[in-house]
Order: sequence, then structure tokens, then C-alpha cells
Amino acid sequence: MVDSLPSSADARLFFPATLRNRDAIAAVLLEWLPSEGVVLEVASGSGEHAVFFQQQFPGLLWQSSDPDPAHLASIQAWMLYQGLADHMPQPFALDVLEQPWSIRRDTPVSAVIAINLIHIAPWRCCVALVTEAARLLPPDAPLVLYGPFRRGGVHCSDSNVAFDQSLRSRHPEWGVRDIEAVEALASDLGFTSMQIREMPANNLAVAFHR
Repeated sequence: MVDSLPSSADARLFFPATLRNRDAIAAVLLEWLPSEGVVLEVASGSGEHAVFFQQQFPGLLWQSSDPDPAHLASIQAWMLYQGLADHMPQPFALDVLEQPWSIRRDTPVSAVIAINLIHIAPWRCCVALVTEAARLLPPDAPLVLYGPFRRGGVHCSDSNVAFDQSLRSRHPEWGVRDIEAVEALASDLGFTSMQIREMPANNLAVAFHR
């Protein structure tokens, strides 16, 4: 669900799930992210996560991205609203499927994160995400994914079963992914370890390292 904020002149978008999950995600990122460097967030959506995490991790530069012009405008508006326009990189347009990604930065990427992406996209999007993260990330830098997953081919809750059915009814290539399939993909692309953390609302946070 996406709601616009009250002012019709305000480009900010409000994704209700962000307020519900941002603190839990930040607690895990505190353990998994480096203390400094550039974090590339793929499919940043409204930008609410980006500005919140930039505030939580001032030693990092939070580089947001998204293919949707309305989302890019919302990210910029949230940066301005939070007084971060001069303190974090400007968002840029990134379509995960357009490979190789055009990342024009002097500073190497120190982590890649994607929140609630791979289940609302075709499987080839997950393949592109992991492929490009493997290309961009130096050794020990994490690729972090957050969202619902199946484990052993089984959903962890009835609500995830219903959510998966809803996703597949909207698009036949969407759906909750098997964590084992994502792990196998990451392993094939050079990621050698995986960490999993159970999260609220039947989600998982997953980190892959090369």
C-alpha cells in the first residue's frame, strides 16, 4: 500500500510498512554493515528507509536508487525534508535488469541492500541483483536482502501463503522465493557464506558475503 502525504505539492510518498520494519532492520544492519563506506540501496521506493538509515549510520553514505521517477522525486523530497540533501548522495535511476549497472562513483561500494524487492519482481531480477552485487562488492562486503522467504519449500505462516498467492495473481513471475534457491544462486556467483535472522511479521534478513 502506498499513500501520498497530505500536501498535493509534496513529492514525498509514505509506505506504511517502513515505519513498522525500519527499527528491526536497523538493529540487524548495525551488526552486518561496515562502519564506513558507501551502501547501495537497490529499489529504494519512497526513500523513507534511505533517510532513516542515513540518520542511524552517519559514518556511511547511503546511496539510494530506483527506476521509478516518482520514487526518485520522493527520495529527494524526503532528503530535503530531513535536512539531509547536503549530507547524502543524490538518488539515481537504476533498473536492476539493465546490466551492467552504471555506478559512477569514485568510492567503491561497501554493501548492497535490497528491501522487499525480489518477491515483487521476476526471478531474473534476483539473478541480476546477485550478479551485479558479486561484481561490485569487494571481499567480505555484504549483500543484504530483506523480505518474506520460504524455507525448505514451506511458507513460515498462513499470512505468507496468502501473500504469495496474491503476488502470483498480480503477476505470474512474482512470488515469495525459496531461501535455498537464493543461497544456491549466491554460491554459484562466489558468495561463500550466508547469515539469516528471523524478523517481525514473518520476514527474514539475509546477508551474503564473498
